[in-house]
Amino acid sequence: MPHVIVKLWPGKSEKQKQSLADAITKDVMEILNYGEESISVAMEEVKPQDWAEQVYRREIQRNSEQLYKKPGYRVEDLPK
Repeated sequence: MPHVIVKLWPGKSEKQKQSLADAITKDVMEILNYGEESISVAMEEVKPQDWAEQVYRREIQRNSEQLYKKPGYRVEDLPK
């Protein structure tokens, strides 16, 4: 606990995915005060043609109240 799932289009290298997992782990440790042994990070590749149905409609639109970062907005543009 916590377990983070990153959904992304195929094509990123294993090195890129590992770097992202390492960065997420580091931030979770620093921000939430969990030990590294408590954190897991998964990468789930979703084909571009499946993204709208499998990710956007099912997870983003239906659960928009759970989003802390919504698509279409840059972090620096969000209200503080």
